[in-house]
Amino acid sequence: MEYRTLGNTGLQISAVSFGAAPLGNMFGAVEEKAALTTVRTAVECGVNFFDTSPYYGNGLSEERLGKALQRRRHEVLIGTKAGRYGDDHFDYTPNRIRRSLEASLRRLHTDYVDIFQLHDIEFVELDDVFGDSYQELGKLRDEGKCRFIGMTGYPMRTLRRAVTETELDTVLSYARYTLLNTQLATELLPACQRRGTAAINAAAHSLGLLTATGTKFQNHPASSDIKAAASRAARYCWGKGADIGFLASQFSIQHSQCPTTVVGTATTEHLQNAIRAVTTPIDEELLAGVLAQTADVRRQPWISGLPENNEYKTR
Repeated sequence: MEYRTLGNTGLQISAVSFGAAPLGNMFGAVEEKAALTTVRTAVECGVNFFDTSPYYGNGLSEERLGKALQRRRHEVLIGTKAGRYGDDHFDYTPNRIRRSLEASLRRLHTDYVDIFQLHDIEFVELDDVFGDSYQELGKLRDEGKCRFIGMTGYPMRTLRRAVTETELDTVLSYARYTLLNTQLATELLPACQRRGTAAINAAAHSLGLLTATGTKFQNHPASSDIKAAASRAARYCWGKGADIGFLASQFSIQHSQCPTTVVGTATTEHLQNAIRAVTTPIDEELLAGVLAQTADVRRQPWISGLPENNEYKTR
């Protein structure tokens, strides 16, 4: 496993981080024994950052992560979130943020988290998020309930505002450095580098589009053009005898310039494939062919959250 410095935090973080959404049955039922085994295998393989949220299975992901890590807390970094609690349930008020973290700490069997982030902030008006909500994050950090603070989301406009209008330790961006979209590198990283904010990369497979079997995500928000590009890329890889999912992991982990990429998994096979993708050389000819299949959409994101928190229109 490779380890990299997470922005100005001083933390040494594994190049692959563990995304615990599947532990909350977000993409299908997962047996608890298998979930705990995968988490413990991740630790043995050198993964040291585990990312979760109360949104993932109404706290189930946190509960399972807490069970798996409670005897190894000193070996790992844990991040959780607040503000999103359902598909249409958002609450970023200071009191709710505080109560959310306290509940998360109980489920995780710990008295602090390493990174505490506001989750998917683009779904609400942002002035209050960058005001009272952000101030509450700072208070919780001062009290020692979290070591570092951040925010997460999809639109570049939203995350750039978060980085420039507050003083965050981290931002988490998902599905924005993939074979389908590389705007993280051009539209967010420069602001992060100026501010010393660490950009955490996630969703290398674009919520399942960049897999041989396609997404399990019901009502995937991508446009028909993006989905068509993903299908072309998958067919191209199949024709070359290659796995588009593995190439997607390689590309995102090796090329994004982010210190870590969060890989959501509940299986040891998927986890170990992601770890292999850190150091396995990319087939540059294959990559060039796939990028040619997706060239027309790589600056075309989907819409997420309030329209005013986005800046692009998709067809």
